[in-house]
Amino acid sequence: MTQVDVGGVVTTPRRRLRVPGPLAWLAVVPCAVWALVRLAGVDGPIVTELITATPYVALFSLVALSLALGSRRRAAVAVAAATSLLMAFMVLPRAFGDTPTATGPSLRILTVNLFFGRGDAHAVVELVRRLRPDILNTQELDARAVEALDAAGLARLMPYSHLEEEDSASGSGVYSRFPLTKLPDFAPPNGHHMPYVRFSLPDGQTVELVDVHTMAPLGRDVAAWKDALRSLPPAVPGTVRVLAGDFNASLDHAGLRDVLGRGYIDAADATGTGLRTTWPANRRLPPLITIDHVLVDRRASAVDVSIHDVPYTDHRALFAELRLPAR
Repeated sequence: MTQVDVGGVVTTPRRRLRVPGPLAWLAVVPCAVWALVRLAGVDGPIVTELITATPYVALFSLVALSLALGSRRRAAVAVAAATSLLMAFMVLPRAFGDTPTATGPSLRILTVNLFFGRGDAHAVVELVRRLRPDILNTQELDARAVEALDAAGLARLMPYSHLEEEDSASGSGVYSRFPLTKLPDFAPPNGHHMPYVRFSLPDGQTVELVDVHTMAPLGRDVAAWKDALRSLPPAVPGTVRVLAGDFNASLDHAGLRDVLGRGYIDAADATGTGLRTTWPANRRLPPLITIDHVLVDRRASAVDVSIHDVPYTDHRALFAELRLPAR
C-alpha cells in the first residue's frame, strides 16, 4: 500500500470499500422485478397477497441503490436508480394531500371491521360519541355484535340502520343519523354482504353509500375478490356515491385502482395519510398494510382522515370527513 508524506507526517490512504457486483445485483433485481409487476397491474394468486408490501420494497430499493453505487457497476446503478424513481412515483403521492375544493355539505364516515363480531362495542360507540360520524359502516357484523352495540347505546346516537348481520364473516350493517333507503343488491352471490343504501343530508343533498367487504384474496377466493371489486357501482353524474369499508385491497392492487378509475378518490390518499396502516391490528407488531378505505366521488373532497384502535378486532377503525360537491 502506498504511503504519502504530508507535511512530515506519513499517512496511508484509506481504501474505499467496494460492494461485490453479484451482491448488488442480488438486491437490485428483485426490486426491479417487483416494480415491473406492480406497474403491470398483475393481480393473481400469491402476487395479490404479496403486492401489499410495495411500500416496504420501495424503502428497500434505496438500500439496493446504495449497494449498486458501492459496486460501481454502471448497469446496476442505472437499474437501481430507475427502480427507486418508479417506486417513489407509485408510493410517495400517498403521503402528500390535495387541497380540498368542494364547497358542499360535510359528510362524516366511520368504518370498522368487527372481526366476527368480537370488536369492542363500547369502544366503537365511544368513537361515535367522540367523532360524531353521520354514518357507521360495520363489517363482520353478527347478531351478538348487533346486541352489544345496541346495549352500548348506539341506537340513541344513530337511530337508523340497515343491517345484514350473519353469524360469519359475511355480515355487514350500516348505522346512520339519517333515514336510510335500501337499494337493490348488486354484490356477487359468492361473496360477503355489502349493504347499499341511499340517504339525504339536512340540506337535501342525496348520497348513495356501499358498505364494502370483499373476500380476502387468498387462493381460490382471488376470483371472488375480483368479482366483488368489479361489481362496485361507478360514480355517475347527478349522484354522489361513497364506498367505505374493508376492501381487502391496497392501492397497490390493480383491482382497487380500477375502482378509483371509475370516478373515485381515496380519502386517505387525498389527505396525505395513505400510508397509515389498518391491518392486522391488536398484535405485538403494529399493523402492516392498508386495506380499509373510504372512497368518494372525485367531485367531492376529503378534509380529514384518522385511524383508531378498537380492542378485540384485527382492523383499525377508519374515520373520514368529506366535503361533498355543491348542489
